Amino acid sequence: MKIHEYQAKELFRKFGIPTSKGVMVTDPGRAPEAAAEVGYPCVVKAQVHVGGRGKAGGVKLAKNEEELKRHAGAILGMDIKGLVVERVLVDEAVDIARELYLGVILDRASKYPVFMVSAAGGVDIEEVAAKTPEKILMLPVDPAVGFWPHHGRRLAGFLSEDPGIQKQLADFLEKLYRLFIATDASLAEINPCVITSDGRATAIDAKINFDDNALFRQPDVEAMRDLSAEDPLELKAKDAGLSYVKLSGDVGCIVNGAGLAMTTMDLIKHFGSEPANFLDVGGSSDPAKVLVAMEIVTADPDVRAILLNIFGGITRCDDIAAGLLAALKKRPLEIPLVVRLTGTNEDRGRAMLAEAGITAGVNLDEAVQKAVAAAREGR
Repeated sequence: MKIHEYQAKELFRKFGIPTSKGVMVTDPGRAPEAAAEVGYPCVVKAQVHVGGRGKAGGVKLAKNEEELKRHAGAILGMDIKGLVVERVLVDEAVDIARELYLGVILDRASKYPVFMVSAAGGVDIEEVAAKTPEKILMLPVDPAVGFWPHHGRRLAGFLSEDPGIQKQLADFLEKLYRLFIATDASLAEINPCVITSDGRATAIDAKINFDDNALFRQPDVEAMRDLSAEDPLELKAKDAGLSYVKLSGDVGCIVNGAGLAMTTMDLIKHFGSEPANFLDVGGSSDPAKVLVAMEIVTADPDVRAILLNIFGGITRCDDIAAGLLAALKKRPLEIPLVVRLTGTNEDRGRAMLAEAGITAGVNLDEAVQKAVAAAREGR
């Protein structure tokens, strides 16, 4: 789960992390009221769940009320990478002497929170890593031990030679770690954290992502969720109890079981195409889930062919067939469908589909190759 910058800064302040002052508005006419609190000059920043706002024209400096109204009016309603801007943050303009990057992320390989810091702030950390990796320090923190002063000193010493700034940054990083752990975050990033001309460390940007699986114990965090900024297909899948992630390919996948879903996507790539999604209908035999899964996949305009791959254990193949037939009756397909059914009640499931003119195979490699070929022909 993602939240907006203004929400992330609220959390930062709750944990004692200094931030620039800002006020969120949804109406250009309210922008001057916000500026009255933060002062001029101020920065108008689009609030969307994607990066690259500045390059898209979603971050503007306003020196007076006229410029503020013009920028707020232009940014509100702007489309940035497919997301419509419904909120802007009117933020104070800070006198910047230096820009730093501070971040902590959950490294799934080591199972540790890992700090990443760099004196090259204000640009994409991926760009820094690719061009000047020596400018990044990565430091894992054992969650069983926690964040200790020596962690802060090492990270802060990499960023600055000034003892006063080092002390501020060490405190900054300790609080960032506490926030990360306390909120079940998967990413907490400040880019940039600036050193002002009078030597103060301040977060003028903020980004926090959270582990969806932990939201049940984070009601305050979940209350910040902006459903309008999320993929409607992913929301529909979540409501139906499905696991769905939109990807960039053209072979739509409907599979039962995360392991089989990953294998299916690997095979699609192996045979020369790209999966359009990860979609796991789970281990249940609920035909309604298959109906929703078909609605989700067919709503994606990038999908050129659909692969339904079911290995029935707890899942019954005849129930899957019933759900598929209900989906096709409700919305006939205009793109090719390849079905692979094997496992519990597979004979009954294949017979049900055969009555509707659908052939269900057994061999996974053959099914994937057919789906890839069909998607290629539909491009």
